[in-house]
Amino acid sequence: MFSKESIDVFLKNQLQLLDERVAATPQEAEEFLEDNFAAEVNSLKEVRAYFEESGMDTSGMSDDELGQASEVFPLSNGRYLIVEA
Repeated sequence: MFSKESIDVFLKNQLQLLDERVAATPQEAEEFLEDNFAAEVNSLKEVRAYFEESGMDTSGMSDDELGQASEVFPLSNGRYLIVEA
């Protein structure tokens, strides 16, 4: 289950990650997030840990670079949605 904010942010900004829209409604966005094992995390530190657990070397990336990765969608209160498609 994803927060309403995550669903809305992904729905609005999905083209930062994808070449074409995959969702037109909040329900479609939530289904896409579930199908792609998206994750909500509480900080850039957790974003870095998520990517490292997935096998990505983030040692040369600054926090700004990490936060601007196409898979990372900033949410409020320093939280992030990570979507790997």
